Amino acid sequence: MTDRITVEELSELMKKCTGVTVAPEELRRDDTAFESLGVDSLGLLGIVGELENRYGTPMPTDAERSKTPRQFLDLVNGALLAGA
Repeated sequence: MTDRITVEELSELMKKCTGVTVAPEELRRDDTAFESLGVDSLGLLGIVGELENRYGTPMPTDAERSKTPRQFLDLVNGALLAGA
């Protein structure tokens, strides 16, 4: 387990926690919004909970309000690096 979440891991978490299947390549695009992928704030909250359980580190309180995968990964990876 690394101290950073990759787009591949986020793709797997999205499928596990929300049932939405998205290719990692789609998550790399800066203009891709979670809303356009069919993931809402409740789905992101599930992903945040999974990450907190997995890493034992609190995630930023506004992570579930991220609009894009890039914004989400920046917030979450910042929290993981701070907790390392």
